[in-house]
This record gives sequence, C-alpha cells and structure tokens, in this order.
Amino acid sequence: MTKLMTRRVFLATTGALALFAASFAPQDLMAQDKPVIRMSTPASDTDQRSVALATVFGPAIAEFASYQPHYNSSLIAQGSELEAIASGDLEMSITSAQELANFFPEFSIFATGYIHQSAAHQVKVFGDPLMDPFKQKVEDELGVKLLAVMYLGKRHVNLRFPRSERDVMTPADLAGVNLRMPGSDAWMFLGKAIGANPTPVAFTEIYTALQTGAVDGQDNPLPTVVDAKFYEVTKQVSLTAHLVDLNYIALSKSVWDGLTAEQQAAVQKAADDTAETARQGQLAKEEELVAFLTEQGLDVYEPDLAAFRSHVQAQYVGSEFAKAWPEGVLDQINALGD
Repeated sequence: MTKLMTRRVFLATTGALALFAASFAPQDLMAQDKPVIRMSTPASDTDQRSVALATVFGPAIAEFASYQPHYNSSLIAQGSELEAIASGDLEMSITSAQELANFFPEFSIFATGYIHQSAAHQVKVFGDPLMDPFKQKVEDELGVKLLAVMYLGKRHVNLRFPRSERDVMTPADLAGVNLRMPGSDAWMFLGKAIGANPTPVAFTEIYTALQTGAVDGQDNPLPTVVDAKFYEVTKQVSLTAHLVDLNYIALSKSVWDGLTAEQQAAVQKAADDTAETARQGQLAKEEELVAFLTEQGLDVYEPDLAAFRSHVQAQYVGSEFAKAWPEGVLDQINALGD
C-alpha cells in the first residue's frame, strides 16, 4: 500500500502541469477557443449518471468548455481514471469512495456497509464541514476536485442460481459464493463483510462472467442490474441494501484553477444540478424495478437485514480500515442521519 500511495502521489505531483497543458493546449484553443473536458466512465450512455451529465452538465458549461463523454471505459480503463487525471491524461470522471480509499485510506469510512442511510443522508454528509479535510486532501495530493455526490443506489446481492438452490437470508447463506466486486481493497473487504467470497471483475466483464459461471453473482443497485441487463443471466435478488452507494463528480483541479470565478460557479452549479437530476431519476427508477425484475422471472425478496447489518458492522470494528478513520467522524456521520 505504501508503494502504491507513493507512486500515485508522485503521479499527482508531476502530472499537474501536464494536465493543465493537455486541457488548455494551444491547438484546442485555436480549434474552438474553449477547453475540452473529457469524461471517462465505465457506465453506459443510458445510465442515469451518464444521462444527467450529458443533458445537464454538458449544456450548462457549453459557453466556455466542451464536454466530451466516453462510456463503457472506452477511453480510460476502469479504476485508472484518478491516476489519469493526476497524470494529465483525463479531465473528469465519476469516482467512488472505494477508489479514493486506494489513495487515502480514511475514505474507506464512506464505503463502509450501512454507513449512509439514504440518498438525502449522502448529500448532508458531503455538504457538511466534516468533509472539508477529505476534499482538501484529494485536491492537494491528487490534483482532483470533488464537485458533488451522486446517488448510485442501494446495492443488493444478485445471484445466478434460483432460491431453490440457495436462499440468501443471512450472511451465512453467502458462504462460498463467488461474488463479483470491484478490485479495490475497500470493495473486497465489503464483499467479505457481507459473507461472500469477493472476486474482482471489471464492470464491463460482469455480464460474461455471470453468463459463463466465472462468478456466482454480483452486487449493484437495481437500476444498474436492469441497465446492464444482468437480469438476463441471473435468477434472484436479495435486497440486502448493504451499501447506499455513491459516486463523486471528479474534476481536474488544474482545469478548475484555469477557469474564471464565474466559470467555476457555473461548473459547481452544473455539477450540483446534475447530481440532483441523477439522484431523483435513480430514486424513481428504483421504485419501479422490483416489479420489472419479477416480471422477468427473478425472485426478489428482502432478507434478514438486522442480521446483515450487525454482522457487517462487526467486521469493520478493529479492522485496518477503521484505524484510518479520523476520530469522531463516524459519530458526526451518524448524527446527520435521517
């Protein structure tokens, strides 16, 4: 971890000027007199986040910048976006607390099972002064500005075998299940905490991994299950709600610093409006999808949430992740609860 951190911080330090140059290169300015802001995401173009960014963020900054989205990790490999921003190869991404925890272990607190209570709670936490030192550290050491928090949804366990073979009501029922998780340490720990055998697989490879049996299941919010058509290769969803998941809209700090005060205000408002649009869309979509998945032949049911919650929280107590959490922050987050 120390070597990884050192290398990444080095990238952040040495990449800042390169990033500014890449974003505001003379040829770009000559071509259209505005910087190009490339967004790289593993999500599809129909994902609520992608749609909101394309329809809200892009038009809102069009007067002074050109927004260029790249979907399905077609520009930058999933998990490499922050390094790409730090090295000057990318201007914008959406990133998770789990990915940030690879650089700054204290961010693992925002990836802890059952830490956020709702979409509204996420917004309260992100806007609270408790987040200021977290945001500042990302800016200072990685050259990335976190603009807003996007609600990704409640993550649930989605398995390829029917309930008749395995009925997931408690963490014990996930023993031996190869559950796809993103490859970071924080994600892998969460997979173990809910009782499964976490298996790292890139998002773009999940469908095939489920189809071939390389993994037994995956965890994602219901809108993602539908958008990525995972329901075609799975049989059940256990509504574990083990993580009220989020993404942060992440922009190159060098790009931000190159904007005027008015442009910065416009970018911030665009990010806030984008996050709110995506949030409301995701919440509405979640309400509709249980019926849709049931119509597709999946068993969708609620497990013993108390058993999951107590088990997961117990896994974090005394863990390496908890040691990295600033003193008192957990209590502050809980105090902001609904």
